[in-house]
Amino acid sequence: MKLLLQAWRANDLYDWTIAAAIVAGVVVATLVIKFVALRVVTALSRRTATSIAGFLAQAITATKVWLLFPVAIYAGASVVDLPRKLEQLVDTVVVVALMVQAALWANRFIRGSFERQIARRRGVDGEAVTTLALLGVAARVLIWVLTGLLVLNHLKFDITALIAGLGIGGVAVALAVQNILGDLFASLSIALDKPFVVGDFVVVGELRGTVEHIGLKTTHVRSLDGELIVFSNADLLKSRIRNFKRMQERRVAFTVGVTYETPLAKLERIPAILREAVAHCDRARFDRAHFSAYGDFALQYEVVYYVLSPEFNVYMDIQQAINLEIYRCFADEGIEFAYPTQTVFLRGAAISPK
Repeated sequence: MKLLLQAWRANDLYDWTIAAAIVAGVVVATLVIKFVALRVVTALSRRTATSIAGFLAQAITATKVWLLFPVAIYAGASVVDLPRKLEQLVDTVVVVALMVQAALWANRFIRGSFERQIARRRGVDGEAVTTLALLGVAARVLIWVLTGLLVLNHLKFDITALIAGLGIGGVAVALAVQNILGDLFASLSIALDKPFVVGDFVVVGELRGTVEHIGLKTTHVRSLDGELIVFSNADLLKSRIRNFKRMQERRVAFTVGVTYETPLAKLERIPAILREAVAHCDRARFDRAHFSAYGDFALQYEVVYYVLSPEFNVYMDIQQAINLEIYRCFADEGIEFAYPTQTVFLRGAAISPK
């Protein structure tokens, strides 16, 4: 307050009026330039669809007028006499504001670049999408860490002593945020080992769905019912994950039951019928078919085959085709499917009512 009073007394009203006009003029000019430049670049990007126009649009959007306001104050202060300490304070604020604005520009550039690369590879290269997403977050964190260190260094803080102090207190901080650090290291493991990537269909316990996003702390999975399931990275890696997207082929086993009244000749014919039903499908490889067990109400046959595709819809289409073919063949052969029945045998003559 004392410095401001000294500055006020050191200049007359005319000087302060000129300074205020310069500050207002710089602010208004900044707003007008930002508005016009954004309109021009947006129109240019729609016509040409070039990456340069996109970068310029992102840079203009990331420009914050409140961070450029200290520049306006600096311009206005150039026409008045200020105490040395107040002048140094204005210089420091301007430099810090420009550093933060530069960090915002760099952050927006990196975010836009990674988002474009991810959009190109989404649905095509899940591993690249996962790696790019994590690298993008890490790069943005690194930018803000470096910016913070530069700001502290400009404010005359001892960076070496600060880093040493962080090293000493790191143990206590690590204990306090061990869950967060566990998720961070888990995200690093996911990025390096790639047990799953964006686009994979995974099953974790009783939950299943498609991986949509892998972040530093959580992984987002879209379930078959449509809701979003959020897993902690550390908890996710501790679970048994079944990745169906990595499956090369699907093994399928199912049973067919026929009645006990089926003649022996037809029982011997059934394995061949089941083989022909599976061989009827192009994307299936037959493995075996056997008379496997005497059930409570059926003679049971077990069939095993492989679907030559990991897609679930393909498996269901093949299973449907096999079921229809078995039904048709059994109808042609006169073989009856079994269903739960009970046969009651009565011994002795019936008792007539008195």
